[in-house]
Amino acid sequence: MGVSPELLRAWEQRYGLLRPLRSAGGFRLYSPADEERVRAMRRHLDAGVSAAEAARLALAQTAREQAVEVQSPGLARLSEELRAALDRLEEPGAQASIDRLLATFTLETVLRDVVLPYLHALGERWERGDATVAQEHFASNVLRGRLLGLARGWGRGTGPTAVLACAPGEHHDLSLIIFGLVLAGRGWLITYLGPDTPIATIQDALADVKPRLVVIAAVTTRRLRAEQPELKELARHVRVALAGPGATAALARFTGAFVLAGDPVTAAERVAAEHR
Repeated sequence: MGVSPELLRAWEQRYGLLRPLRSAGGFRLYSPADEERVRAMRRHLDAGVSAAEAARLALAQTAREQAVEVQSPGLARLSEELRAALDRLEEPGAQASIDRLLATFTLETVLRDVVLPYLHALGERWERGDATVAQEHFASNVLRGRLLGLARGWGRGTGPTAVLACAPGEHHDLSLIIFGLVLAGRGWLITYLGPDTPIATIQDALADVKPRLVVIAAVTTRRLRAEQPELKELARHVRVALAGPGATAALARFTGAFVLAGDPVTAAERVAAEHR
């Protein structure tokens, strides 16, 4: 890309310009979209624009391109291929579909416009009886494994740290993993504590990682309501966000936390923008 690694990391951490994946060894893997943003950044800098404004313009250009990308027939076709493979409990086919999606579209596009809609539709189908328990478990496990594979190395870097955990008794963590992937793509370090995490465990982690943000997710309100005193104490020491369908404004007000609104991709983008 014609830019030093140090400058690439600076643009990633300061402006969220780059959203690399990580190899198993922790190396940054830049996508064609990352390369295009760097080229756009350099063009704006060469024209005399400030670095912050150049990054804003480069990101805006990518957003316009992604809006066109999402309308591509290829996205719909690959999404349907993934859904069909998961419904058939066909793991190699599902992995191949995910490979093709990630090779063609940005990670944010795949997460926001393929994975999240699929999970939402799967939940509705399961409630109607149109999807079996086996299909729901199989799809969740395939997607969870793949997302955690993409997350390898998300604890490396020099940006701010976020601790992510599910509330005690909560085991649904796919949306939380998606949030972490997008935030890591903006230069954040992720400390992932996973499902069914006692609030005391999160409190213990503060001394080791000194996070800027703690996110606690729950599908049902009762999971969070049962932990209100502990959440209130936790929020005295660190900024706490409540996430998932179980997060309510009333709980946030009582505990001193705030609610992560919107889908996990949008929420992560908003958090990253607020902490630049």
